[in-house]
Amino acid sequence: MVERAKRRPRDPEATREVILEAARTLLAKDGPEGISLSEVAHLAGVNRGTAYQHFETREKLIKATADWVSDKLFLAVFGDPATVGERRVEEVDVAELTDRLSDFAMDNPELCRVWLMQLLASPDPGADPFWREYCGSLERFAATEMAAPDVDAEVLAVINLAGAFLWPVWARAHAEGAPQRVQLARRFADECLRLSLYGSMRPEAFPDVAERVAKGPRPMSRRGRADS
Repeated sequence: MVERAKRRPRDPEATREVILEAARTLLAKDGPEGISLSEVAHLAGVNRGTAYQHFETREKLIKATADWVSDKLFLAVFGDPATVGERRVEEVDVAELTDRLSDFAMDNPELCRVWLMQLLASPDPGADPFWREYCGSLERFAATEMAAPDVDAEVLAVINLAGAFLWPVWARAHAEGAPQRVQLARRFADECLRLSLYGSMRPEAFPDVAERVAKGPRPMSRRGRADS
């Protein structure tokens, strides 16, 4: 059973945030068909009228929640949206980006499930900011000399994201605690890099990634983080 939040002070932005938090929890649990504004309001600890003031309809709430999740994904993986356009694809740290995606997915499985469900149901996936940047970055990469020939960026994006967001389901079912989940996140990131290095990348263009892959899995520190 999902625990109801305590009543929050009258801060419109804080209230909107707690409503979205409740909506993403219920979306991850029951999907879009199992969500209602009344149930979201109850879980958020606000009255139904307040929820309707922020989101007039159930459909608008679901759309706003998906956008909210997409924004969090974008910030975690790519950083500040205002600076993304300034980055050349040749200068992107592929290993760091892969680590950020894997770590965020492991730490936020509900958020990622909500985003993936909404993307799959969307008639226009390209309207989603995170998908547009993730798939677009692979398309830009595929057009460089660093990429192997004939990379299908859209298929590669779906494979990468589906794997990144489903792996935590496996990890959380089999890991005994947070340190093991961190280790499993790193295993996933390392294997993605290995597959990319000998699939979509030209290995000679990514010596740092080749060196990391050659070393194999990194030992874990006492705090559960992979050592450099």
